Order: sequence, then structure tokens, then C-alpha cells
Amino acid sequence: MSNAGELGESRSGGCQCGAVRFRIEGPLGKASICHCRMCQKAFGAFYAPLVSVANGSVTWTRGAPAHYQSSNLVRRGFCAACGTPLTYEAPDGIALAIGAFDDPSDIRPEIQFGVEGRIAFVCELDELPERRTEDDLVAAAFLADIVSNQHPDHDTEIWGRPNDPPDEAATPFSADQLETRENDA
Repeated sequence: MSNAGELGESRSGGCQCGAVRFRIEGPLGKASICHCRMCQKAFGAFYAPLVSVANGSVTWTRGAPAHYQSSNLVRRGFCAACGTPLTYEAPDGIALAIGAFDDPSDIRPEIQFGVEGRIAFVCELDELPERRTEDDLVAAAFLADIVSNQHPDHDTEIWGRPNDPPDEAATPFSADQLETRENDA
């Protein structure tokens, strides 16, 4: 079992724009990262960080994921409005994207799958030079002008435009219609 989630614990999460939100009741399963090429493509990343959840423990509290059937046995859930990857669904169960949780900090991967597809330099990423966002002086003017449209990392009663039906697919909205957080980019 993952080191995150206790019996009776509730966790929430969702997509970047807030059109799709979920709640998990109870403990999380095993957290992993998958290096297979299908997961790389589905996440647009070097690998997919996922955590399994018990059948029936996921409640979609706002909207629902759209799906892409990535193989004969697996479908991937994502937000149709902003594209955030949300689920990996197979005959043996469902896994959620760790980064979609409101607080992913204690959902630590325990195993790596699909290592035959691992991109060689992934093992060396921690050796790259590091820079905090606010220390990027070249981008300072650009960063100062950013107004985040990202949904906050918690449930909200209001989402999108005031007249949008609550469970409809997302449509574009203006920044003043969302809660925003400083330094979200």
C-alpha cells in the first residue's frame, strides 16, 4: 500500500481548469510511475505518475472525465476542457494521476513499471542545474504579468462562468471569474 491515505481518510483533486473534480474515500493503493511509451504519450511527459484506488472509492464531484481508448484493454480519462490526464482504467482497476491530487506531496511512488521504455536521461534529471522561478531574471517581466486561470488546490462551490451549468464540459472563461493563487503559472 502507498504511504498515503488511511482508512476513513478523504482526498480530493481535479484537473487544471476545475471542470472535473474527484474525491477518494479510504486508503490509496500502490503508487507508481510508468515509463511505457503509451503512458509517455498520454501524459506528454517522460513517465506517468499514478496511484491505484479501490473500485468504487472515486466520486466525481464536478463533471466527469472524457475518455480515450488507448488500447483494447485500457482507457485513459482526461479533462475535455484543459487536457489534464486524470485516469488509467484497466480490467484490474483504476489509477489516478498523482499530480491531479490537491496535495500529492505524500503520494510517493513505490515501483517503476515499463522500464524497457524509460528514456535514458530520466535517471540523470536530479543532476541538472536548478533555479527557482522567481530567480529567473530574464523572465521577470513575463512572470510579473501572469494571471493564473488554474483552479485552486481545493474544492470550490463556483467554477467557470456564472451561467454555466455545473456539470457541463468546460468552456473558456476569464480570469476574474475564477479563484486564483499567487505564483501559479
